[in-house]
Amino acid sequence: MSQYDVAVMGAGMVGATLANALALQGLRVVVVDRGPSPSFDADHYDLRVSALGCAAERVLRNLEVWPIIDAVRVSPYRRMFVWDAGSFGAIVFDAADVGESRLGHIVENGLVVYALYQRLRQSGNVRFLGETAVQRIDTSDAASVTVETDKELISAQLVVGADGAGSWVRQQLGIKSRRQDYHQRAIVAQVHTEHPHERTAWQRFLPTGPLAFLPLADGSSSIVWSCDQPLAHELMQLDDAAFRKRLADSFEHRLGDVTQVGPRKTFPLSSSQVAAYIADRCALVGDAAHTVHPLAGLGANLGIADAAVLAEVVADAALSGRNIGSRTVLRRYERWRRGENALVAYAIHGLQRLFRAKSFPLRGLRGTGLRLTDHAGPLKRIIVRRATGMGGDLPQLAKPSVSREDDLP
Repeated sequence: MSQYDVAVMGAGMVGATLANALALQGLRVVVVDRGPSPSFDADHYDLRVSALGCAAERVLRNLEVWPIIDAVRVSPYRRMFVWDAGSFGAIVFDAADVGESRLGHIVENGLVVYALYQRLRQSGNVRFLGETAVQRIDTSDAASVTVETDKELISAQLVVGADGAGSWVRQQLGIKSRRQDYHQRAIVAQVHTEHPHERTAWQRFLPTGPLAFLPLADGSSSIVWSCDQPLAHELMQLDDAAFRKRLADSFEHRLGDVTQVGPRKTFPLSSSQVAAYIADRCALVGDAAHTVHPLAGLGANLGIADAAVLAEVVADAALSGRNIGSRTVLRRYERWRRGENALVAYAIHGLQRLFRAKSFPLRGLRGTGLRLTDHAGPLKRIIVRRATGMGGDLPQLAKPSVSREDDLP
């Protein structure tokens, strides 16, 4: 039997963040993942990107992961421009309004995971088991995990499910998840446009779903086109020239013509919330606990916040000599994150329904609401600060470190 303090199931962005944060506190950690050791091809852009806000950036800085990412490429964005195809409404969020140089960064998911893995390799108290499946979880006494590698038995005070939306760990624990299927798919691709993106994240709400152009470091953009399934199927069947025209037309040629488009991929859209974040000697983080529609770009930020909070709760318990897998300890994590995640999920779900509404009164209402909010300076500043992680109940890892000159103000 191999003994650890924490066993993390899943080495994606959230699981690897958690493992690094726990290792920073001197805890013994094992990370188990079905996939191989993460790698990254810097010559090609990853099609999946995330808009990481200031709180997520600070977490990665304090884990000494951000310099690895920054050495490859990141794309800071200063503004977010949102407008509605079904009304006259539009709103602009600008970093200058809150005294910042940026609202966040567009970063490739694969690059973040690769950088986190590189940091894990530098730690002497983390073991990584790649291409390994978990066969059994037992929490009847002390938590134990049986993996397929030579039927090895792993013992830990705490097992964490960070294994994504279809979490095997969650299923084994019998924790129910309430899922909302949007009957939509998101199309992602890297595109080049006639005009520069101006370090601005652009988003147009269409009747069939939002279309976003996210700025990349080389001047191109990453698109996320969320649309109804029949339209998604139609768009995926188009050749590149026809797709470029449909894309530019749907975006009102805001950045001129689309001059080049790379390979396209698509994935289904849904949201979910679990009935409980914790069980005996177990906890769920990230997509294993909650998923949201990508229209606000907050999924990765919520997951990284989960990891930072759980690491802080576990480290505090270990320092005081308490059992880090006890429900008493883990309830603090659940109380801290569940309400915040649920509030964001309900807000995004409400926005998704509001912008899909086709009735004339609702279209006029949302247009008026966007214009009024755009002219309400204090309200806009509150929205920006909360959405980017500059406010709220932040864990220590997400707060500025006064000892580092490169920290955000």
